[in-house]
Amino acid sequence: MKRAKSPNFDHPAFRDALSQFATGVTVITTRSSSGQLIGITASSFNSVSLDPPLVLWSLATKSASMPVFQSNSHYVVNVLAASQIDLCKRFATVKGDRFAGVSHAAGDTGMPVLDGALAWFECHNRSRYQEGDHVIFVGEVERCGVHENAKDIAPLVFQAGEFHTIKTIG
Repeated sequence: MKRAKSPNFDHPAFRDALSQFATGVTVITTRSSSGQLIGITASSFNSVSLDPPLVLWSLATKSASMPVFQSNSHYVVNVLAASQIDLCKRFATVKGDRFAGVSHAAGDTGMPVLDGALAWFECHNRSRYQEGDHVIFVGEVERCGVHENAKDIAPLVFQAGEFHTIKTIG
């Protein structure tokens, strides 16, 4: 198999081009073996398969929470609504206990499901693939749900370095 040619662009140009793709925003949650709740903001979420039900997301290899996500059997992908921008920022930047004052409930696996999430996916940590400076996590969805008023709730979207919401057109 032939190898890829060397890139003809620099890292800033690549990041700028990637930023033009609008993505939903998630908070991935789990619980460490000591019981500490862990959560991180991620926009690298995508569906993989309907049968079996698989989703993926990625995490930087240098992330402080990498060891917990690598070793845990389960995690939850919480899809954020536009009204949850503060949660997004909290799980992206706050040091220490990110769950302090955050309303959540334990899912069937004991992992935290954030109250008010637009949708959520309780996943078995099926496989992991290190690629470049990230690890791609593939989760087999064991349980999922949608907010009871989802059709009336705007999702949180990230594009070109800014947060947005979307309105239905057409």
